[in-house]
Amino acid sequence: MKTQMKREKSIKSVERIVPPPPKHWVGDGFNVHGFFPHGPLTGERMSPFFLLDYGSPTDFPPREEPFGVGPHPHRGFETVTIAYKGKVEHHDSRGNGGVIGEGDVQWMTAGSGLLHKEYHERESNRQGGPFQMVQLWVNLPAKDKMTEPKYQAITNPEFGRVALENGGEVEVIAGEFDGVKGPATTFSPVHLCNLKMKKGERVELDYPAGYTTAILAIEGSATLNDNETLPTDNLALIERDGEHITVDAIEDNILLVMSGEPLDEPIAQYGPFLMNTQQEIVQAMRDFQMGKFGQLD
Repeated sequence: MKTQMKREKSIKSVERIVPPPPKHWVGDGFNVHGFFPHGPLTGERMSPFFLLDYGSPTDFPPREEPFGVGPHPHRGFETVTIAYKGKVEHHDSRGNGGVIGEGDVQWMTAGSGLLHKEYHERESNRQGGPFQMVQLWVNLPAKDKMTEPKYQAITNPEFGRVALENGGEVEVIAGEFDGVKGPATTFSPVHLCNLKMKKGERVELDYPAGYTTAILAIEGSATLNDNETLPTDNLALIERDGEHITVDAIEDNILLVMSGEPLDEPIAQYGPFLMNTQQEIVQAMRDFQMGKFGQLD
């Protein structure tokens, strides 16, 4: 009688720890570290993700006119906005709009194209105070580039949840963790979760070999694979080889984990258009100039 041996999973090594790049402003409401696509963190290396802007905590003064960014077009990808402190309001050229509060997610599929504006929610803008957020661009496969635009407004109570041993938890936004699925729907395999760990807790992450994986330290710090320190506001880029990562909390922390299957398709990007060919970029610009993305004041 043969005994089936359980195969031990190989470690996904840490490729590099990326310190926060200098901040820049998006409009007058989002003061962000642009982690990628820059330097070695190209769109191809980070696929299916393309851009990561992290607005580390910034104090805004009270103001009547909302801080934010005015109408701008998007085509060919999805924007995922996560509010950690403060509230974000948005409107688009198709008449959609809404507010995400602290801990919530707005998952916008730009698809075939729309105009969009984002700003601090009016009442919280009048009060001022700390503001902290992430915006992640998730590329769409070529076959889905021109899909109908849509929104997923996901409130924090809707997240999947896995309790940790000392009172921490994992919030599952997309994909799954430990068999618990997140509410977001995706066009390609994507896992997105917040690790909210208490000091001394350990989390074990498993993603297929070949996946792109990165971990952003929103608050606090951690040790990865027993030998790499991830400080606050830094990004850990994980090697694609291997399947297993261990995360130990040096202190209470919040870590944003993203992992996904690379699309392995050509990338053509110009400003807010993310397509597969330059011809498609030219067409996007023409459609925008011809008003096909609609109107938004």
